Amino acid sequence: MYEKYWGINELPFENVPDPRFMYYSPDHEEALTRLVYATEGHKGAAMLTGEVGCGKTTLSRAFIKKISTEHHDICLIANPSLTPVDFLAEILYQIGIENKSQSKTDLLHALNDRMLKNVENGRDTVIIVDEAQVIKEEEILEELRLLLNFQLNDRFLLTLILIGQPELKQQIEKIKQLEQRIAIKYHLTPLSLEETTKYIFFRLKKAGMTRNIFTKEAIEQVYNETNGVPRKINNLCDLSMLVGCTLQLKVIDSKTIKKVVEDRK
Repeated sequence: MYEKYWGINELPFENVPDPRFMYYSPDHEEALTRLVYATEGHKGAAMLTGEVGCGKTTLSRAFIKKISTEHHDICLIANPSLTPVDFLAEILYQIGIENKSQSKTDLLHALNDRMLKNVENGRDTVIIVDEAQVIKEEEILEELRLLLNFQLNDRFLLTLILIGQPELKQQIEKIKQLEQRIAIKYHLTPLSLEETTKYIFFRLKKAGMTRNIFTKEAIEQVYNETNGVPRKINNLCDLSMLVGCTLQLKVIDSKTIKKVVEDRK
C-alpha cells in the first residue's frame, strides 16, 4: 500500500467506523451531545438520521466509546431485519443473558428483570439500532414502542437509540405512539467546503501525516465531486493517494483528483 511512500502509519481514509477517525463537525458534535443527553437524562428514546455516508455509524461507535461501559449495558443491533422473538433474543445475548426460550413473554420478563437489576446497581440499559430504516415490518417497530413501556414512576428503564437514513422518519411517523415517545431527534447533513478541508487534514494527521499533501484546489475538487459526504470523500482521497504514490507525486493537486474521477467512470 502507500503508507510508506507518504510517510504515514496507517491508511487515513478507510470506510470503517473507527471512532479514532471520527471528525466532529459542528453538526456531528451536536448529534453526539444529543445522544449523550438522551442517555444520561433518561429520555427514553432518540433518533439520529442522515443521508447515506454522512457518518452515522461511526458516530454511533464514538457514542458507545464516550458513555462509560462500566455504568451501561450496551446493545448494538447492526442488522435489525429480525423477527420480534429474534430481536429480543439478540438484545439479551448482547447484554450477556443466555435465554433460548422462543416465548416472547419469557424474553421480555428476562429483559425487564435485567433492567430493574441495572437500576438497582446504578447502571443504565442502552439499545442502539443501526440501519433502522431496513425495518419494514410494523410489528418490529411496535415491539420497540413496547420496550419503552418498561419504566418506573420517575424514569425509563432503558434508552432506545434509532439510527437510520432519512426514510426512517417517515416510517416512525406512521406509528404515532412511538413517534411521540422519541424525545430527541437530529438529522446529520453533509460537510461544508470548510469542514471538508478540516476533515481531510484531521484524517491525515490522525494517520501520522506531518505535512499537507492536498492542494487547496484539490480539496475544492474533492468537495465538488462528493458534495461533502464523508464516505465519498474517503473513497476519492484514498484512491488519489494511491495514484499519487504510483505516479511518484509530491502533492495531490486538482489534476490528480480529476484523473481519479475519470478513471472511476
